[in-house]
Amino acid sequence: MDGMLRAVLFSYWQLGQLHMMNAGSQIQMAPQSCLNSGQSVHSQDSNMSTGSSDKEQDCSTPEKLARPSSERKRKRKVADDGGLSSGGLAPCTKGGPRLPVDTKKINDYFVKHAGSSPIRHGGAKSPSPGQQGYPMYPPSPQAGLLPSTQVPVVSQVQPDYSTLMRPPQAQLSISLVSKQVQTELTCQSIQEFETQASSDLEIRNNKIDELNRTAEELRHQLAVQQKTLEQHKSHTNKCIDVVKKLLKEKSNIEKKEARQRCMQNRLRLGQFVTQRVGATFQENWTDGYAFQELSRRQEEITAEREEIDRQKKQLVKRRPTNSETGRKRAGSQSGSASNPGCVGSSVSQQGNSNMAGGPPGSSTALHNGTDTATFLKPDAMPGFSQQEYYEADEILKLRQSALKKEDADLQLEMEKLERERNLHIRELKRIHNEDQSRFSNHPVLNERYLLLMLLGKGGFSEVHKAFDLKEQRYVACKVHQLNKDWKEDKKANYIKHALREYNIHKALDHPRVVKLYDVFEIDANSFCTVLEYCDGHDLDFYLKQHKTIAEREARSIVMQVVSALKYLNEIKPPVIHYDLKPGNILLTEGNVCGEIKITDFGLSKVMDEENYNPDHGMDLTSQGAGTYWYLPPECFVVGKNPPKISSKVDVWSVGVIFYQCLYGKKPFGHNQSQATILEENTILKATEVQFANKPSVSNEAKGFIRSCLAYRKEDRIDVLSLSRHEYLQPPMPKHGRQSNNQQQLQQQQQQQQQQQQQQTSFTTGMFSGMNASSSS
Repeated sequence: MDGMLRAVLFSYWQLGQLHMMNAGSQIQMAPQSCLNSGQSVHSQDSNMSTGSSDKEQDCSTPEKLARPSSERKRKRKVADDGGLSSGGLAPCTKGGPRLPVDTKKINDYFVKHAGSSPIRHGGAKSPSPGQQGYPMYPPSPQAGLLPSTQVPVVSQVQPDYSTLMRPPQAQLSISLVSKQVQTELTCQSIQEFETQASSDLEIRNNKIDELNRTAEELRHQLAVQQKTLEQHKSHTNKCIDVVKKLLKEKSNIEKKEARQRCMQNRLRLGQFVTQRVGATFQENWTDGYAFQELSRRQEEITAEREEIDRQKKQLVKRRPTNSETGRKRAGSQSGSASNPGCVGSSVSQQGNSNMAGGPPGSSTALHNGTDTATFLKPDAMPGFSQQEYYEADEILKLRQSALKKEDADLQLEMEKLERERNLHIRELKRIHNEDQSRFSNHPVLNERYLLLMLLGKGGFSEVHKAFDLKEQRYVACKVHQLNKDWKEDKKANYIKHALREYNIHKALDHPRVVKLYDVFEIDANSFCTVLEYCDGHDLDFYLKQHKTIAEREARSIVMQVVSALKYLNEIKPPVIHYDLKPGNILLTEGNVCGEIKITDFGLSKVMDEENYNPDHGMDLTSQGAGTYWYLPPECFVVGKNPPKISSKVDVWSVGVIFYQCLYGKKPFGHNQSQATILEENTILKATEVQFANKPSVSNEAKGFIRSCLAYRKEDRIDVLSLSRHEYLQPPMPKHGRQSNNQQQLQQQQQQQQQQQQQQTSFTTGMFSGMNASSSS
């Protein structure tokens, strides 16, 4: 009995496993059909099993089951409907599973277990097994665990999986037509997909966690960096405050030292003394004790030179003579000494004869308290021998040469004092202007530029040495101060001119051009431009101090100037400086052996396409402006139309500057004022440049100056050709020079041949035309 029960249970377990495998491999997608009350079976088209339909199911009836001993002798009774008696089931039909017909159902013979879904319900809400009437199969039976008196029966109710692949819908009371839908996915594929989804989900969650941790770390690092940045900012601000304090202290110390030197130099070099002239007061210069001492020494040298000249004249009188002349002089002197009374008697007789009415015997002869009427003569100076004369003459010559050397030393010392006096006068004016400036208390402009000292003052601007607190560098701040009494149109014109200069200058970037860093407004009547700082004087100041410059150093300066002009002519659009002069050439190291930089683009001209014509040039709209000694003749032409200019204006300026460096004076209009130059038309008459004999200058340099100072602008060399001039090129070896000369000769010969060919073609064409006309 127990064995049969176990066999039945095992067959039911296999049937449940088969249903579970089919349900896991194929998912039915049909809606649940409505059932009658108390009916627990499904139609053949239901999705109860995806592996097989009800027709394929083996009808297991109680007659196949092993009956207990108490029921063995009971006979089967056929009911009226053709079914079995109590404890039996209706015969299997193709319409569906059998229904129990006795009062005791087969489920009463098994222990009911809580059903569990054979597959995982993911996402969609599926009905629980208790709510639907689906059979739930128990796990594999074990002999030791099942009781002998109660046999569990598998529930005939199976769950509906039709709602797994769609969102839940409200239960309708109407009946729905169910349709079986199958999928090609197997259970293994679904499990793999679920595993992959779970792993991807886990990876995504891990990635999210990792990103969150990274974000948290970055937020922490950002907070740390912000804190560090704030610390650095505070540290930088403290450093800037310390730098400002130190720079102010240094500037104050330098100001005190400068004023102390000026006070000392006032006594040594001189000072301005205010004197009253009529109803006005004038400041006149008074030299110091150094110049007075030099003047006294020069007077002493002059007096000693005059004494030497007098002694030389006396020495000439005592020069020893030859033997014959000496004998004649000695004889004449002895004869006059032997007859001393002859002259006196004759004189007395002449006097007696000429005088009438005199007392008899009275003598009117001249005498010197003696009876003899003779003249007294000084004793004759003893003559020098040849040796004595040579010694005295040599002594006088040596004294004269020593005085000449001392006079030359005094001249050098005087020139040195004059240079120091020029510096002293310049420093006195600078200190006076600095005391009068409103920026003398070290203000910070634009929260960045600390003004330290005044460098110079012009007509409407002041140039201050400043320190850039942001870039940590020295700069030059040019403060443009407008007059409060100006009219608005004049102020607008000045600001327009300054902005035009700024717009031209800010685009320039060359090592030989002063850089423009910034421009900003200070108040309603002033603004500031920030320039590159050059620690040194300009070329004009150096020429005033040293007069001339050696050719090699002057050539170096001209090379750098031409390099800057080449850059100005290669940019688009090109720029004409127009105000090139020694005052606008800065010596960065204070001497002529270093680098130079060009500044002041206030009068610059932009050669844009609208205003500039390559054939004729551009109109000079600012005639009368500029420095006349350095402008070419075409700038002084007066007519109905304005004159035409080009970059050759700067070429003329280069020639004048080079000439002034070599010879210490300007080639045209030297020692003339600008008004005199205009009145006398000095530049318009400057048709040819003249060179002095000293100092000696090479012919190449003279040729370079001539090419720059050509009177007609058509004959004058342009900037690009000037940069390729052989005088500015590096030295070439001898064979290179010979080859270059040969090339030049060949080019000249080719040009001559071309000209001859053109002439011959012209003459042949003319004669052929004449012949044709005569034949016709």
